[in-house]
Parts: sequence; structure tokens; C-alpha cells
Amino acid sequence: MKHTELQSVPPIIREFLVYLQTVKGKSEKTVDEYYLDLRTFFRFLKMSRGLLPSPDTDFEDISISDVDIELIKTVTLIDAYEFLTYCGSERSNNAKTRARKCSSLRGYFKYLTLKVNKLDSDPMEQLDTPKPKKSLPKYLSLDQSIALLNAVDGAHKERDYCILTLFLNCGMRLSELCGLNLQDIRDNTIKVTGKGNKERIVYLNDACESAITAYLPVRAKDITVVKDKSALFLSRLGKRISNKTVQHIVYETLDKAGLGGQGLSTHKLRHTAATLMYQHGNVDIRVLKDILGHENLGTTEIYTHLSEKQLERAADSNPLSKIKATKKDT
Repeated sequence: MKHTELQSVPPIIREFLVYLQTVKGKSEKTVDEYYLDLRTFFRFLKMSRGLLPSPDTDFEDISISDVDIELIKTVTLIDAYEFLTYCGSERSNNAKTRARKCSSLRGYFKYLTLKVNKLDSDPMEQLDTPKPKKSLPKYLSLDQSIALLNAVDGAHKERDYCILTLFLNCGMRLSELCGLNLQDIRDNTIKVTGKGNKERIVYLNDACESAITAYLPVRAKDITVVKDKSALFLSRLGKRISNKTVQHIVYETLDKAGLGGQGLSTHKLRHTAATLMYQHGNVDIRVLKDILGHENLGTTEIYTHLSEKQLERAADSNPLSKIKATKKDT
């Protein structure tokens, strides 16, 4: 969170957010999510306990500025479960969103109990997390990926082709790609800064090296003043390219390739890279975890799903697959 926004947060919560940002190295976006989850919880708590200045107070107008350790000491596990029920029934939060709220509550109360010793016991220690429905990630097939690359055109085709190539070959997140700097490229590698400012080295294959080599000579073409000299990818105004601009490039190229309207996005290109590496390259799941910058192996395991053709081949490989019943004489 920005310093000015932190000043409006009650001290007992602000201290936790500062801890997340400075000690744990969480990104600004992650810290914002923690705050919003905690704000929603304490709004619910005040509403359910009748602590509002008026019963007609709108939920989004409930102030949590008076939340202090005395109120927090009264929180129970039942409060958390009632809160999750409310989030599901009244706020239409799915299991994944409610699971994140559980994580926020557990993290906060664990901090109060173990890190700053403001609670004698942790009321959220036994909090169970709703299990999100597991769904396979949406991704492009190999042929669709090639079609997408072939659809790149326009005044900035070298830049746009390079962006799509890095997405499809390196599995970068949108923010990671936009944050790339010229000095991050070293020989056949590129340094990527991921969540929590964690850095990792990604190796560039021939396609990536070729795309970068074609892009660099025209990087500043038709740009009067380069305002961000370190940024690898520039906008037409000479600034570091924004997330929104990259998303527009991806959506526009998907449309040109006849792949629009299928729920595909920049993040689905990350899924595509991971899936293609796993299915066609026989990449070990632990290696894939490091390439993608996942903290936990469980996050990467979703890419171990198999294509229908692989399942078909597996069934056909059974030595009994060709054995058929023989007719018996009667």
C-alpha cells in the first residue's frame, strides 16, 4: 500500500501491513488484498455485533478506524465461519475468494499471536479453508500458438511479436514482462522479477533470442524522447509499456488470429507456455516450478493435466488393447 493510504488504516492493522511489505517483501497488490479482506471482516464484525452508529449504515460505509486490540481479543473462530457464510451468500464470493480471505485472517491473527504477542492464543489456528473447485487452466494448442504469432502485424510488429514470444516461451506474468529492463538480458538469459520482488533467471531459447534481436534495433523507432531508457518494452510515447497496453496487444492479436471471444488473456499465454513445455518437452514438474517462479510445487501441479491424445495413446499402449474375444464353437 502507498504511505498516504496506510495513514488512514487503524494502527493495529497498519502495523501488520507494514510488516508484510517491509519484512515479508509482499507486493503492493498483495498487501492491498490483505487490507481489503481484513476491512471486510471487521466491517462484518461490527455489523453483526450491532456496533454501527445507525442500523441503516451501508456496509461499504462502515468505518473500521476504531478497531483496536480490545475488539480483536473478542474475535472467535465462529465469527470467522459466520463471516465466510456471509461472503458466500451475501457477497457472492466463490470458494477461491473465500479461501483467500481465510488466508488473510490466518496470517493476521498468527502475526498478532506469534510475532507481536498481542494475543495469548490464535482464534484462527483451526480455521478450515473452503476447497476451491479445481479446474484445468485454459490454454492455446500448439497450432493456435503458431497462428497467434503469425497474426502479428502493424507499426510495432517487432515489439508485439517479441512480447508474445516471451509470453509463449518463458511463461512470464504480465507484470513481470512489463517490468523487464535492457540490463536484465545477459547472453542467452533474462532476469525476471516476480512476486515479492523475487528474482529468477530464465533461459532464452532460439525463438526468444531471435525476437529480441529483431526488436532492439527498432525499439526507439519513431519515438521523439525515450523517457524510460532502462525499459525493454516501450510505448509509442517512450515510456515503459503498461499492463493495459500489453493486454490490448494480446486481445487485438487474438482477434486477428480468429481466437477472440474464447476467454483467452495474457495469463492464459502463461498457462500455454507451461502446458506446452510439460506436454511436448517432457519438462520435470520441479523444473517447471522454477521457470514459472511458483513458491509451492502444488501450484505447478495443475499443469500435469493430460491432453485427450495423450490419454488415448496411454490406453492404446496397453498390451491388451488389441485383444478381442474369440468366438467359441457351440
